[in-house]
Amino acid sequence: MNSYGDPSSSRGRAQIPGANGDPGAGSADAYRRGDDARGSWSEAPAQPGRASVPPRGPAAGGRASVGGSAPVPPRAGGASGSASVGSASVGSASVGRAVPGRASVPVSPAPGGPTAGRAGAGRASVPVSPAPVSPAGRASVGSAAVGGLAGRASVGRAGVASVSGGPGGPAGPGGPGRPSGGRSGRGAGDPGASARAKKRRRINIMIAGFAVLIMLAGIGVVGFTYYSTTVVLPAQVPLPLSTTVYAKDNKTVLAKLGSENRQLVKITEIPQHVQDAVAAAEDRNFYRHSGVDYKGIARAAWNNISGGDKQGASTITQQYARNAYENLKEDSYARKVKEAILASKLNEKYSKPEIMEHYLNVIYFGRGAYGIEAAAQTYFGVQTKQLTVAQAAVLAALIKQPVASDTHKGYDPAVNPVDAKSRWTYVLDGMAAEGWINAPNKPQRPTDAEYPKTLSPKKAGSTAFGVATPRGNVINYVRQEMEQWGICSDSGAAGKISCVDALRDGGYRIQTTIDPKLQTAAENTAMRAKKNSELSDQPKNLMAAVVSIEPNSGRVLAYYGGDSGADFDYAGKNTDKNGDLVGGHQPGSSFKVYTLAAAVNAGISVKSHWDATPFKPEGFDSPVQNAGRDVSRTCGKWCTLEFSTIQSYNVPFFHVTEKIKPSTVLDMAKQAGVSTIWTVDPPKAYDLNKNDPKDLAPSKFDRVIGYGQYPVTVLDHANGLATLANDGKYNKAHFVIKVEKQNVDTGKWEMVASEKLKPQQRIRADVAKEVTGVLKQIPGPNNRSLDGGREAAAKTGTWEYDSRHNAHAWMVGYTPQLATAVWVGSRDPKKPQIIDKDGNDIGGSKLPGAIWQRYMNAALNGKDRESLPSATGMGDQDAGNGTEPAPPPAPEEPNCNPLDIFCRRGPGNNPGPGNNPGNPDTPETPTDPGGGNPTGPGPGGGGNLPTLVPRTRE
Repeated sequence: MNSYGDPSSSRGRAQIPGANGDPGAGSADAYRRGDDARGSWSEAPAQPGRASVPPRGPAAGGRASVGGSAPVPPRAGGASGSASVGSASVGSASVGRAVPGRASVPVSPAPGGPTAGRAGAGRASVPVSPAPVSPAGRASVGSAAVGGLAGRASVGRAGVASVSGGPGGPAGPGGPGRPSGGRSGRGAGDPGASARAKKRRRINIMIAGFAVLIMLAGIGVVGFTYYSTTVVLPAQVPLPLSTTVYAKDNKTVLAKLGSENRQLVKITEIPQHVQDAVAAAEDRNFYRHSGVDYKGIARAAWNNISGGDKQGASTITQQYARNAYENLKEDSYARKVKEAILASKLNEKYSKPEIMEHYLNVIYFGRGAYGIEAAAQTYFGVQTKQLTVAQAAVLAALIKQPVASDTHKGYDPAVNPVDAKSRWTYVLDGMAAEGWINAPNKPQRPTDAEYPKTLSPKKAGSTAFGVATPRGNVINYVRQEMEQWGICSDSGAAGKISCVDALRDGGYRIQTTIDPKLQTAAENTAMRAKKNSELSDQPKNLMAAVVSIEPNSGRVLAYYGGDSGADFDYAGKNTDKNGDLVGGHQPGSSFKVYTLAAAVNAGISVKSHWDATPFKPEGFDSPVQNAGRDVSRTCGKWCTLEFSTIQSYNVPFFHVTEKIKPSTVLDMAKQAGVSTIWTVDPPKAYDLNKNDPKDLAPSKFDRVIGYGQYPVTVLDHANGLATLANDGKYNKAHFVIKVEKQNVDTGKWEMVASEKLKPQQRIRADVAKEVTGVLKQIPGPNNRSLDGGREAAAKTGTWEYDSRHNAHAWMVGYTPQLATAVWVGSRDPKKPQIIDKDGNDIGGSKLPGAIWQRYMNAALNGKDRESLPSATGMGDQDAGNGTEPAPPPAPEEPNCNPLDIFCRRGPGNNPGPGNNPGNPDTPETPTDPGGGNPTGPGPGGGGNLPTLVPRTRE
């Protein structure tokens, strides 16, 4: 419908709640750009404060939260203690004997600042144990070392000056700066303190040495990998593709899902505020680092080694590397190292704008949209260059988690509006902090009230999912059939992955029913862009659609509904901007095939006679007509149903429908394969598989259904003709033969689902053959016979726009091997009339007939010629309402002498109109396009009812 290949969408993220002010933090498994269950390295900022060492004697070990590290002037002491600074380890401290009190020690900021995981400046408040009562009592704080990779700080020896006074004095119990009481500590005379301190120093040295050894080994591995890794340029690396769709031969590739919905866009066409929004969301240091955040790597490595959460640090460059290289998908530290190396090399090879361009054309935004261009069109219906700051921030916010996971709903505004807007605010905050908005010569920050509204996933589906080729619409049907098989769900069923995600991430191999030869023939015949096609030199508003089905299987062998699967499908169903189902076209007289079948099924013979003269039914404003033709010159009130079908007269079919009831005609269309039909005023779609025709007709579909007023899709019409071609045995039209998925352990392809043909005898075989016997008489008179004398059954049809011009023209038909429906209409709602390049109205036998004939000849070339049955006249020949004309009076014979050879005699036998007056093979003429354009008011040739406003499609 784009490589449906965000290889990371199912991965989780381990985060520290509140990290970096990110509103999405806090979910241990939340999606984080596919970083293998690891998010960006972030941690809660340390708070400036005081380091408190409890008075627990010479070896007392306390933990204190200190906002930074600083040297403290040494004074005296002997006891040891420990403190925790941020995430750092604190060295020993010696505390001498003193009267109860606390030593407040100023602490200076440590090098590196908060970015490196160190805290800001503060004061270390150290509890001091009471010393023996003495006028000159002193408390000393021993040295505490804090520094190294873990953020240790050097804390010197702190002394408390001698003070005088006893209890209640400045330095006594309860005095200023002293607690009301305290515990006695061990003084400098403690014989074990020095030994314990030395032992700790030896242990610390051993740990530090081991850490250095590990670091050196790691540097060696990194260096070796760096110089041994061959980096392929991004332009030479194919984008990740997860699912491949093949034609019927299982070799011809119809689409690689994910690549076709990705529209590449150059950096010069991407507004700066779009780039800035993405950087603010994913990598605020993008323009400052060398492709890898090494400080973040060290920080996360320590956290992982020390037993913390498994973390990662993915810059934009690393994310691009991961999406561009197939061997960066496994969840391992080796992959992280290689990813960092590749990111560094990419950073050396390409400029920041080039890396941003590659990234924005690769990353997944959800709803089947890969790349910024597809995302802009999917979510807002605009091009990238038209995105506002507010819209750019919405798209940037999606990257973190575009689709829902088991633990988080993701950031699609249509799915999770609260979190989506919160992250939108986070992106804007980052842009403001970096000076990318609300700064001189920069855009202003959008207000909360300006939060943009996105298209709903349902309404954006045809744009967001599909491929920009004529074969793209096939992928949309593949998705539908996968849902019908229970592989996935587009409706959000519990426990089911969405079909978009299944196609994108499932790694499927799909074999479709499309025949490459026939598909090419359909495109070459009906596609305007194809040189020498039937539409190549016609007016630009004209559009064609072709669907071809194999009758004995229901396989759709060719499908052309437009030039792009991301646009309107003229052969099938669509959803318009109001969420309504659209896509049907008024079939005109081509729908009479179902009326004829319903009549024969009801016991009416095709040899029965019907009144074809125009008349005005009760309740109608204008009479029903026959495309303006004078039937008095042919059969008048005595027309057989067979002749009326060939000539495409409307009035007899109105009478037939009235006799057998509109619901009977509607049910026959349903049995043949028409699944959806629309009313006209107002237009509304009805699913015939969910509604009983008796409940819909005549209340929704009146007698004019008999000659084709109500719209159907080209696909459904082709399915109906295929049922008639298969002697009344129905096979549901379908597009998928089988779906396979690769076993990740064995690498073998395993069957997930396959077609299961369920033919049903929905129409009696003798009825279908009788209809075929009538329809096979139509191609010849319309100059649409197939090559080599191949027999084919067909029917033309036209529906008018107004009393002068047509809006829809059809030719549908079949042989035993192939059933094909062709429609021609207008793609321009402002110009719905269909007029050819010569200024002539287009009827069914004209442009649609030319497409049908040319395609069928190409598709059937080399196939055996099979004969078709002839009409037998089975049924009641007296069922019609026709009035047989009186035989003309015999001419008066002169009274001649038998021997008078010069006496003039009459012409002899002169039969009247009889059962089949006129020429039954009269082809359509420019004024008679297959039941087309009436010369007077009213529904002529399947035209609009005079009381109805002609319907135009948006």
